[in-house]
Amino acid sequence: MARTKVTSTQKDAQRHDGDTYTDNVSTSPQTTLTSGLEQSGRSGRATPAAEQQYERIQKIAAQLFASSGYRAVGVAEIGDAVGLGRGALYYHISSKEELLFSIVVRYIEELVISGREALENEPDPRKRIHLLSRLLMQCIFTNLPEMTVCFREADCLTGQRHRIVSDLHKAYQDIWSETLREGEKKGIFRSLPSVAIKGILGMYFYSFLWLKPGGKQSANDIADIFAKMALAIAEAKDSI
Repeated sequence: MARTKVTSTQKDAQRHDGDTYTDNVSTSPQTTLTSGLEQSGRSGRATPAAEQQYERIQKIAAQLFASSGYRAVGVAEIGDAVGLGRGALYYHISSKEELLFSIVVRYIEELVISGREALENEPDPRKRIHLLSRLLMQCIFTNLPEMTVCFREADCLTGQRHRIVSDLHKAYQDIWSETLREGEKKGIFRSLPSVAIKGILGMYFYSFLWLKPGGKQSANDIADIFAKMALAIAEAKDSI
């Protein structure tokens, strides 16, 4: 799922004076995602070497944020970890919050992209639940520090950045909601309130607390167990 270029979603959130935003960019779910999917380079990271350096900074920062928490990590600590002085570090990032945003939005966008492809390509709601489950757990397994930051530290974002990420989270939840609604229309799932859907997704999102990549169970093993649990909730006959 690696992506080396900054999306327009990220560029929209970078248009600010310090941390005060000067542009009004639409943050409706569809507009936000459409903006985020348009790929373009950012000034200052135009060369492959600069892109690679930013990827390295992003990865190391994600590890620091995941282990210590976003608020506990300072810019100086990031600089020391990546071996760059303050000036050299700020050549690659505009602020610590922009760095957090770039980590969070990257993986949520990828989940929305893959989820929408599943909506288009898998017509069977049951099979789609299994597919969505595997895509999500594979992403968490492969990018555990980054996904820990996504699920635990996103609320540290402010202003427009927070709104963009919230819209992307909603866009992802809507993919699961639409799948469950399709199953309901076909008579194979019962009607589920939104809080039940949040509970199903929470089962995945909070796996970062106990997940151990390289353990006895693979991403797909856990994903298949979770999918069966989600289907057991959806297929139960009594109403909620």
